Amino acid sequence: MLSISEIKTLLATPQKIVITTHHKPDGDAMGSSLGLYAYLIQLGHHVKVITPTDYPYFLHWLPNNSDVIIYTEQLEEAAKLVAEAALIFCLDFNSLTRINQLGELVRSSDAYKLMIDHHLEPEDFDDYRHWNINACAAAQLVYDFIVNELGDAARMNKDIATCLYTGIMTDSGSFRFASANSAVYRIAADLIDAGAEHWRIHQLVYDNATENRLRFLGHCISNKLEVLREFNTAIISVTKEELNRFDIVTGDTEGIVNYALSINGIKLAAFIIERTDKVKLSLRSTGDFPANEICKKFFSGGGHRNAAGGVSEKNLEETVAEFKSILTEYKTQLLQ
Repeated sequence: MLSISEIKTLLATPQKIVITTHHKPDGDAMGSSLGLYAYLIQLGHHVKVITPTDYPYFLHWLPNNSDVIIYTEQLEEAAKLVAEAALIFCLDFNSLTRINQLGELVRSSDAYKLMIDHHLEPEDFDDYRHWNINACAAAQLVYDFIVNELGDAARMNKDIATCLYTGIMTDSGSFRFASANSAVYRIAADLIDAGAEHWRIHQLVYDNATENRLRFLGHCISNKLEVLREFNTAIISVTKEELNRFDIVTGDTEGIVNYALSINGIKLAAFIIERTDKVKLSLRSTGDFPANEICKKFFSGGGHRNAAGGVSEKNLEETVAEFKSILTEYKTQLLQ
């Protein structure tokens, strides 16, 4: 592993740098990536953010978003940038499978690979690791990397602060999750002092839905919600036909699982979606219930204890049935 002093030496002269993040990036993925981008360009580096796929429209307002390259839409340019990079920052993921086909390009690259992440069980592909599973967001760790590891708080400008605040806000559930401790609030205050307009950021992320998204949400709650009181569990499952009917695009399904979890007494919520190639599951839980254990053990996934995801090769009906059958194994924990 490279030491932080070696990282400082590498960053002391202009480098070709790629920043990448996980498949279907969320607010933390894009906030941390564009926040680091806004820092590195101040140092004179040649920097590009490459995402494996597209990402929600309600994140397109982030500073420097127009400079982002989407791998699936710009294959040749992305491959060239990765091949020429001296440094590749890998943010908000710790396994190269999380960036799909882009992962093999990164793996074969001669560049130094620097991981900044807060997920469990990192893969050993990196040359430097700033990793803490207790951090509420990758954006928190990017802040720590810039301010404490590199000692460069003086460069914390409005663009960096805006992006990192977005990442922390979204991954902490607007500061309501247990991971949003007092240290996180102090960082948020520092970011606000540096120019992050917290009220505007919240509005742009959470009050920016399309009409289709709102009607789809109503459909999910009115027609697709299933509450299993015997397991303190709620499930919402949707078909490809329903996604097409409401013209659902990337980002429109984000956060819907939390509505199921918000029901009084519910300890585990599942949002199960039939996609083109696979069925995808998004789980949320309260307290110490291990949503990530279910995803890892049964659905080839993982994540955090209270927020995890997975996939199934079975059809939607079979996946829902399998999920329900698994609940008997966890009944005691769900009813505590």
